Amino acid sequence: MTFSKLASIWRYPVKSMMGEELNSCEVTEKGLLGDRAYGVIDRETGKLANAKNPKKWPSMFQYRAHFVKPPQENAVIPPVRITLPDGRSILSTDEGKDTLLSNSFNRNVHLSTPSSNDVQFEGYIPEEIEELEDKGTVFTRTSPEGTFFDIDMVHIITTSTINYLRKLAPESRIEPRRFRPNLIIEVSDSEAFIENDWVGKTLTIGNVELKITQETKRCVMTTLAQGDLPQDPDVLRSIVKNNAGSFGVYATVLKTGKVRVGDKIEVQ
Repeated sequence: MTFSKLASIWRYPVKSMMGEELNSCEVTEKGLLGDRAYGVIDRETGKLANAKNPKKWPSMFQYRAHFVKPPQENAVIPPVRITLPDGRSILSTDEGKDTLLSNSFNRNVHLSTPSSNDVQFEGYIPEEIEELEDKGTVFTRTSPEGTFFDIDMVHIITTSTINYLRKLAPESRIEPRRFRPNLIIEVSDSEAFIENDWVGKTLTIGNVELKITQETKRCVMTTLAQGDLPQDPDVLRSIVKNNAGSFGVYATVLKTGKVRVGDKIEVQ
């Protein structure tokens, strides 16, 4: 089945910080080149700072990160510039970066890149959403080996599902950035969460092939304020009520290559 095109591409150089929109990007076995290339590690727990636990990391979405130059395949990952909530910025190569980040987060942290060691992160289940199980609790998960990802290598949503949720939750501001996708695919609107039907199928974008592995179970991150978007628990509440908490899909990379905005897409 052929869909319209790849509408936009997003990369997040530092885990849980605001990212950068791209016109094109290399896709490696570990997802978009440079995606979640850095992460902030809590020295006290050894766990990854993550907006999924806003009780501990309430300001993650006030930090922004971008590469000082585009990452290249088979090369050392370039430095990243982080803009702090107060407007100051630091480079990942700055000697005092960890001290400045620790003072900013009010926790003892250090900036890191993925290694072969397991890294864990925490998530908070909001207590104000009655439809969720284990409300008000914190869970711990382990990222895939050698990454700072939550589940799998590429996260995908469609314009159709965005527009459908807008109809279901007309009082909420449903914007793609709430869901932190890597790829947004333009699909003709339907009265359904169309990505649900893609699980187990192969998605081809140009010369890149992605295997859709599972639906994306949403969390408290979708409710958080970011930029001009207000905090809104009804975003997650609507997803839980209408699609058992799923919105979008995760994929693993079958064939590497380059994706570009406007690429035609097939799902088979």
